[in-house]
Amino acid sequence: MRFHTRKWVKPEDLNPNGTLFGGRLLAWIDEEVALYSIIQLENAKVVTKHMSEINFRSSAKPGDIVEIGIDVVKFGQTSITLTCEVRNIMTRETIISVETITMVNLNEEGKPFPHGKTKIEFVKDRLEK
Repeated sequence: MRFHTRKWVKPEDLNPNGTLFGGRLLAWIDEEVALYSIIQLENAKVVTKHMSEINFRSSAKPGDIVEIGIDVVKFGQTSITLTCEVRNIMTRETIISVETITMVNLNEEGKPFPHGKTKIEFVKDRLEK
C-alpha cells in the first residue's frame, strides 16, 4: 500500500471526546481517493459510488500526524475499486481501514463511462512517453 497524504490533527478536527472526529477522517479519505482516481483515470469527473464497512481501530489525538494509504483492488469497465488505510505516522498504528471504495468514471452528461484503464499508471511514466 502506498501512503500518499499526511494530515495533522488540529483542534478543529476533534469530536467532543477530544479525538479525531470520524466524519472529518472520512472526508479526508473521500477526497484522497477521489484525487487518486482522477489521476489514474485521467478524468476530473469521478464520483464515489460505494464504501464497504468502515473499521475504526484506534483514535488520533491533537498533534498526531496521520497518513492515508491507498491501493488499487481492481479496475472495472467504468470504475476503479480501491482499499484504504489511515495510520498514525509515528506509531504506525492503524486508525481506520476501508476494505473497498468504488469510484465511477463519468462522461460529460454525468453517466458512467468506460475509462479503458487496466493497471496502475504513474504520472512520471506518462511524461516519459
